Amino acid sequence: MRNTKIVSAILLLTVLISCGKSYKERAAEKLQAATLLCEKGDTITALQQLDSVQIQFPKAFASVEKAKTLSNKINSAILSRKQDQYAQVSNRLIELESLFDKEKTEFDRFTQYIHKMQKFERRWNQSFIQLHLDERGELYISSNYYGPEWLNHTGIRVYDGIFQAKTDSVGLDDNNNHHSDFMNLHWEKVSYKNGKDNGVIQFIADNADRNLKAVFLGKRMYFIVLESFDKQAIKDALSLSNALKLKAALQKEIKELQSRLN
Repeated sequence: MRNTKIVSAILLLTVLISCGKSYKERAAEKLQAATLLCEKGDTITALQQLDSVQIQFPKAFASVEKAKTLSNKINSAILSRKQDQYAQVSNRLIELESLFDKEKTEFDRFTQYIHKMQKFERRWNQSFIQLHLDERGELYISSNYYGPEWLNHTGIRVYDGIFQAKTDSVGLDDNNNHHSDFMNLHWEKVSYKNGKDNGVIQFIADNADRNLKAVFLGKRMYFIVLESFDKQAIKDALSLSNALKLKAALQKEIKELQSRLN
């Protein structure tokens, strides 16, 4: 009786297996799905499906080989496109970098880009908005005040009529809020790092053709009109920042793609 049940169970299992799709058929089906996704332009999902063919059905040798071939074809096309983008960005960087001087002092961890229109030695006795950009593409601005009375400012607002942007506040006790005296006058420098500019950089770049003003916000308020060369310098710096970051991202992607093809 027991042997009869075992035989019946084996026969039932055999019938179920014979009725289902075979190992090779399921592999071929997944390969076909990946091919269709590729034809539709969804290369990311297609690559994921092709990888799963190789992982889930390693013994379906024909499908695995076709999956590898198609995967290499897709990755080669992507690599070629990324390399073209890299060449374009590199050419753009040459143009943008010509607007800047590079500088690295003993106090700098990374090379700094100094816009030729914003040489600080020519501006030390002026109130203005200064840009700061390094080789990684990290960009921030600082508000520099020079005058007879302390403002104790903690932020700035840049505006033209109803159009405006305002930085986050940087407290007087913050390391990025500096004060000093020089020749019986006062100098304040507030740096808006780690996103503290709160969109002011983008606002200036997008509205460089406007007659932008800035108000230094503190115990006293102080107003300046942004010079056209300062607005252009910030616009150029944002473009260079984006290009530097894009180049670094493309380098990483190209390296990963090349490793997949090796």
